Amino acid sequence: MPQLNLFDTEAFYEFPENLLEYREHFLSQEEADILKDQLLTTVAWEQRSQKMYDKMVITPRLTAWYGDARSYESADSEKPVKAWTPELLLLKQRIEAAFGYQFNGVLLNLYRDNNDSVAWHRDKQSIYGERPVIASVSLGQTRNFDFRKKDHHQSKYSLALPHGSLLIMKGDLQEHWEHRIAKSTVPMSERINLTFRLIFPVR
Repeated sequence: MPQLNLFDTEAFYEFPENLLEYREHFLSQEEADILKDQLLTTVAWEQRSQKMYDKMVITPRLTAWYGDARSYESADSEKPVKAWTPELLLLKQRIEAAFGYQFNGVLLNLYRDNNDSVAWHRDKQSIYGERPVIASVSLGQTRNFDFRKKDHHQSKYSLALPHGSLLIMKGDLQEHWEHRIAKSTVPMSERINLTFRLIFPVR
């Protein structure tokens, strides 16, 4: 089955509103430009390693965690969380005011070019709760955000996430769907993705 585009009138697959919310122009062009430039130069970007298929691999992107003053545990290691910067805190509060959700941390990903990616996965770590809400802001290069049913990989759906857009994943999405940012053969410039999350203390 060919890959379909989400929200496209010619090849349309409509995700239920209880799984996805999308705002193509959540930030204006000027706001997105300023924030992207700030984050590229001020964020403490790191390239991490993680366990995949019983071996450690270097992640093909740069990352950083910011949020409330504590450490959180992910599926592979502890990540020390840096204190909110003014611009990250302001963006968090703006999303919360617009949608009514609450967040206490943000994972930033920097895709440096078309060779950077994130593999198929679900955000199912226990620290995110049973039905996590994740608000994803995209800055810079437009990249396709792909979805597929975890038990039906033949059907894939894609949403292009442009500069300044906001995608909210919620409900049972992480239970039944996987998502990724794939590598591309087309040359691309930097893309920053900010994923705001509500993270529960590790017990």
